[in-house]
Amino acid sequence: MKIGIIGTGYVGFSTGVGFAELGHSVICVDSNTKKIEHIKNGNMPIFEDGMEDIFKRNLDAKKIRFSTSMKDGVTDADVVIISVGTPTDPQTRTIDLSYVRQSATELAGFLGNYTVIVLKSTVEVGTCDEIEGIISRENPTAEFDVVSIPEFLREGFAVHDFFNPDRIVIGTDSTRAQKVIEELYKPLLGKFPIVRVSRRSSEMIKYASNAFLAIKVHYINEIANLCEQTGASIDEVRLGVGMDSRIGDKFLNPGPGYGGSCFPKDTSAMVSMGLKNGVRLSLVECAIAGNEKRKTDMASRILDDIKGIVNPKMAILGLAFKGGTDDCRESPAVEIIENVLKKSEIEIVAYDPRAMANAENLLGNRIKYARSAYAAAEETHLLVIATEWDEFKDLDLKKIKSTMVRPKIFDMRNVIDIREAKKIGFVCSSIGRRT
Repeated sequence: MKIGIIGTGYVGFSTGVGFAELGHSVICVDSNTKKIEHIKNGNMPIFEDGMEDIFKRNLDAKKIRFSTSMKDGVTDADVVIISVGTPTDPQTRTIDLSYVRQSATELAGFLGNYTVIVLKSTVEVGTCDEIEGIISRENPTAEFDVVSIPEFLREGFAVHDFFNPDRIVIGTDSTRAQKVIEELYKPLLGKFPIVRVSRRSSEMIKYASNAFLAIKVHYINEIANLCEQTGASIDEVRLGVGMDSRIGDKFLNPGPGYGGSCFPKDTSAMVSMGLKNGVRLSLVECAIAGNEKRKTDMASRILDDIKGIVNPKMAILGLAFKGGTDDCRESPAVEIIENVLKKSEIEIVAYDPRAMANAENLLGNRIKYARSAYAAAEETHLLVIATEWDEFKDLDLKKIKSTMVRPKIFDMRNVIDIREAKKIGFVCSSIGRRT
C-alpha cells in the first residue's frame, strides 16, 4: 500500500518507519525544509532505542521517503495519516487544532481515488467530523473516509510498541475504510486485539487512557509521601498493590512527577473539554494540580539539602522527562532546575546521555553541562538523580564519592541501591523509602 504521513514529529516519524518496515511504501511530508533535508541525509529527528537501524534500512531500500510536498504524499495514496502537532494554548489550556485543519484543507485538493484519511493526532472529540466537513467542502467530488486511530506509542519504547501493541483502536462506521485499515496492519493481525468503535469513542479513548495513567502516577506519588511519614516502604507497597490484577504494576513508580508531550497536554485538554461540555473532571484536575506541586516539592527538598552551604554546587543526572528518550518537553528535571534557580545562587552541573542539546535549548547557560555523570559530580555538595536512565543504576559510587565535596545523594527515581551507597559513606534520600 502507498501511505502518506503528514508530520514528521515523534508520532509521524515513528509511524512512518514502522509501516515501511511492514512492507508499505511510505512518504512522510513536513513543511520544515531544513528538517526534511536533515532526515533525507540519514539523520534521525528523534532518539528512539532500536529505531535508527530500521530507519536507515528502509531509507536505503527506498521504502520510506521524505518530502515537503503535500502532493507527493497524498496523490494516489491508499491511506493518508495526519500526525501533526496539537499544542496546548497557554492561556485557555485547550488544544490548538489549527495544524490539523490546515493539513485537511491542503490535502483535500490532491485526493483522487478512494482514500482513507487517518487522524492520529490527539484531538478533541468531534474533530474527525470537522475534518470530514473541511475535506468535503474543499473537494466536493473526493471519495474518502475519515478514521480515528489514536496512537499509544510510549517514548523510549516506540519500536516495541509499534510491532507489539496492546490493541489497535479503529474509530469508523465505514466497512470499506475498516477493510483498508485491516490491510494496512495485515502483517500484524492476530498478534493483538482490534477494537472497533465509533470515531467519537476512539477520540475519547486516547484522552481517557492518558488521563487514567496520569492519575495513577499522581496516586503513587501521594502514597510514597505517606510511606515516608509512616515508615512503610514504597517498593514493598507498590509490589503488593501492583500484583492485584485489577490494578496492575504499570505506572506505579514514584518519582518527581509526569512530563513529556502527552500527559500534561492531554490532561489539560481533557479538563477543558469537560468544562466546555458541562462536566467537571475532578480527578484529572487533582492529578494536574498534584503533579505541579510535586515538582515544587522536589525543588524544596533540594533547597533544604543545600541550606547553609556557602557557594553550593549540585550535580543533576538526567534532563529528559524519562529514560529512553531525548524529549525534554514538560520534563520534571528541567522544571525542578528552574524552580531551584529561582530561589538559590546554586551552581548546577547536569548530564544526560541523550537530552543535553534539547535541555540546553530550554535552560541555556544558566547551568553547566558535563560530558559524563562522573564529571558532573566533581566538587559538588549534592548529587540528584532525576531521570531513570539505566546507566545511572550502575554508577561506580566509590568513584563518585571520591570526587564530591559532600557525599550526599537525592535519588528521585529510586534507581540506586541505598544500602550499598550508605555503606560507602553517602547520606541518601529517595522517594517513599526507609533510609
